[in-house]
Amino acid sequence: MSKKSGLTSFLFGCLVIGATSTLLVGEQPGVKTNPDVVHAPATPAGRWSAEQANRWLDQQGWLVGCNFAASTAINQLEMFQADSFDPQTIDRELGWAESLGFNSVRVFLHDQLWQQDAKGFLDRLDKFLALADRHHIGVMFVLFDSVWDPRPQLGPQRPPKPHVHNSGWVQSPGADVLQDPAKQSLLRDYVVGVISHFRDDRRVQVWDLWNEPENTNDNSYGAVEPRNKAALVLPLLEKTYLWAREAKPSQPLTSGVWIGKWGDPAKLSPIARLQLDSSDVISFHSYDPLEQVQQRVQELRRYDRPLLCTEFMARPTGSRFESHLAWMKEQRVAAYSWGFVAGKSQTIYPWDSWQKQYTAEPTVWFHDIFRPDGTPFDPREVDLIRRVTGHKE
Repeated sequence: MSKKSGLTSFLFGCLVIGATSTLLVGEQPGVKTNPDVVHAPATPAGRWSAEQANRWLDQQGWLVGCNFAASTAINQLEMFQADSFDPQTIDRELGWAESLGFNSVRVFLHDQLWQQDAKGFLDRLDKFLALADRHHIGVMFVLFDSVWDPRPQLGPQRPPKPHVHNSGWVQSPGADVLQDPAKQSLLRDYVVGVISHFRDDRRVQVWDLWNEPENTNDNSYGAVEPRNKAALVLPLLEKTYLWAREAKPSQPLTSGVWIGKWGDPAKLSPIARLQLDSSDVISFHSYDPLEQVQQRVQELRRYDRPLLCTEFMARPTGSRFESHLAWMKEQRVAAYSWGFVAGKSQTIYPWDSWQKQYTAEPTVWFHDIFRPDGTPFDPREVDLIRRVTGHKE
């Protein structure tokens, strides 16, 4: 998730996962199902075959869009809690996404929303999907996230810190759950409950199970992170794949790699190996110049599966629409820029706003495309996006 975080050294323990029970999932009332879905026989581990994954890509076509949160939401909780859910803003801003030719958005959820009010949460997700579908946009839901504040709390969220990038974003699960196995059974209920409810819903394109699982947030919240965070996450990530497959989704599962070298299997971290060996489609993050993205893509081609770049576009780092987007379309690499409308997340400011004091809008925005009134940061950039997507105003 849009940030640079130096990773501390860590050791990984051995991993033992017990057998999990199978949930029998029935049809869900009110869910728009896809009549063309065929539940093909799975591999022994439940993972899609490469052939099945590439058929999915042929059916979907090139996915292009953004990581989306309403400009009025500082984080996942404010986005989907009943008191702050803002369908009017969501509808308006998804309309701007449609105007660019975007056909997909990546959207972050939170386990505490399920625990707070599972039925109401599912209802709001359904409303979000209906709004996206109205604008001909599919959705990739992200279930867990290891980035930013490890102390999430339900209820009214704190206001943004002035001029600080993602000053209110929260992790899911929080550090307290991550460090207490007794609390983790609730996470299974969340994963199976959400995925099973939308498992055949054509409006959901992909399930992204965990965002940057080994991120230790050294440049922001490192002092309050568990010292052995990666070792705690590893077994829980494996369980998450198992839980997700219990729900028998018709959509593919993924979790994106984002650090390290991916070309040599012997040099993969245990978490990256789990992500690459367990995902139906391969996702990754890169905020690097195009030459480095090309190298990353080449490293991942050996998996012979669809590739999704679920985070890119940070103008000052050399990751830009004008350099990257046409090439990604040519290569059929799905492209999700970070951010969309400048708002409470304040991701127009750079990662180093956690260390440096900014007092005014930067001349070059770090992320995001539109101002809250719908005018673009850079009209030429918007024109380029429309040319690449083939969308005509």
